Amino acid sequence: MKEGKNLQKEDIKQLIAIRNDNQLKKYLEDTHHADLAEIIKELDNNEDRQYLLEQLDNEVAALVLNELNPEFVAELLEQISKDKVSEIFVEMPFDDAADFLGELSDNEKEKFLKLFEVHDAQDVQELMDYAADTAGGIMTTEYVAIPENITAGKTIEVLREIAPDAETVYYVYVINLQNQLVGVISLRELIIANPQAVISEIMRRKVISVNVKDDQEDVARLVSKYDFLAIPVVDDNQHLIGIITVDDIIDVIHEEATEDLYRLAGTYSAEEDLSSARFTTALKSRLPWLLITLFGGIISGQVLDIFSHQFNTVVALTFFIPMLIGMGGNVGTQSSTVTVRGIATGHINAGTAIKTILKEAMVGFSLGTVMGTLVALVAFVWQDSLILGVVVGLAMLVNMFTAATLGTLVPIFFKKIGIDPAVASAPFITTTIDIVGLVIYAILAVLLLGVV
Repeated sequence: MKEGKNLQKEDIKQLIAIRNDNQLKKYLEDTHHADLAEIIKELDNNEDRQYLLEQLDNEVAALVLNELNPEFVAELLEQISKDKVSEIFVEMPFDDAADFLGELSDNEKEKFLKLFEVHDAQDVQELMDYAADTAGGIMTTEYVAIPENITAGKTIEVLREIAPDAETVYYVYVINLQNQLVGVISLRELIIANPQAVISEIMRRKVISVNVKDDQEDVARLVSKYDFLAIPVVDDNQHLIGIITVDDIIDVIHEEATEDLYRLAGTYSAEEDLSSARFTTALKSRLPWLLITLFGGIISGQVLDIFSHQFNTVVALTFFIPMLIGMGGNVGTQSSTVTVRGIATGHINAGTAIKTILKEAMVGFSLGTVMGTLVALVAFVWQDSLILGVVVGLAMLVNMFTAATLGTLVPIFFKKIGIDPAVASAPFITTTIDIVGLVIYAILAVLLLGVV
C-alpha cells in the first residue's frame, strides 16, 4: 500500500512537470489532502507548487493548506491570484483560518484578512482575540444550534439548510431564547425521533461543556475521558459561542505531548520544531538548564573535595562513584518522566500525589535492594573486602531510594507552586541526586569503614 502511494505521488509530480491538466485532475480526485500536502512540500520550486494548488478544488485546497506550516502557506499564497486566495478562504473553517493567521506577522495578518468576506473576517478576528491555548483559541463558530421549542421534523429541515456550513453535525445543540445552552441531541436520536416531538422533550439536558477561557489541555482531557466527537464552548453566562471538534483535540494532544517532551529535555519551545528552530532559540532554551547542571557539578566537586581524605584513604571507594551517580540519575529521570506525564494527563493530582510518591519510593527501594545486592557482591569479589561491599551496596540502595522519591516529589512540588514541572524537573533532579548521592556515599564510608 505504501509503495502504491509513493508511485501515485511520483506520477502526480511528473504530470505537474509536463503541465498535463486533464490527467492531473483525475489523479487529484483520488488523492487524500494530507498526501497532497506532502507533495507540495516535496516539490522543488514555487512555480510547481502554485500550479498544483491552482488545479485543486477550493475546498480541497483549504484542507491541504491546513496541513502545512503557516509561514510556508503565506509564502505560497503570495504567488497566487487574490481571487483564488479569496475563494480558498471561503472554504476554510474559521478555526483553521484563525490558527493560520495567528502565526503570521501583523502586516501579513491584515493583508490576508482583507481577502476574506467581511462577515467571515469578523468571525475569524473574534477567534484570534482568544488566547491560543484556551478553549476559545481552538473552537469554531461553525456549529448547529436549534431552539428548544421546535419539533424534530422541523429540526431536520433546518439541518438540511445550515448543515453544509457547519464543521460537524454529529451533535445538535439546543439553546433557549437567550442563546444559552440548555440541551443536546445526537443526529441519530434526531432521525429516529417522532417528527412531531418537541426538542425540549427529547433532548438531553445534562450537557458537558467547557468555558471559553478553559485551558486547551483540560479540554482535551475532558474530550478524551468521554470520547466526544465535539464539545460545546460557553461563556460565563452559559451562552453557546462555539464548539471544539475531535480533530482539533488531536492536534492539542500532539502539541502538548511535544511541548512536554521538549521542556523535559530543556530544549526547544512548543512553538519551534527541530527543522525550523533558530540558533538563538535553541541557545536560549538550553543554556539556562546547562548552567544549572554546571553549578551542580561544581557543588559535586566541592563535596568530593570535602571528603577527599576519606576517598584517598580507601582509594577503591572512587571506583564506584560513576556507577552510583549514573544509576541514581537514571532512576530519578525515570520517576520524574512518569510523574510529569501523569500530571499532564491528569492522573496525578492533589488527591493521588501522596500515593504516587509512596509508590515510586517503594519502587526505588526495591530496585535499590536488587542493584545494591549485586554491586555489593561485585565490590566484595573485586576488592576482596566485605565491608567495602556493604558500603557500596547500602549507598546504591539509599541513592536509588532517594532518587525515586525526589524524582516524584519535585515535579509535584513544582506543580503545586506554579512552576512547570516539565521545564524544571530534569536538571534540578539530576543535579540534586548527584550531590546527595555523593554525600550519602561519603557518610556511609565514614560510619562503616571508619575513615575520617
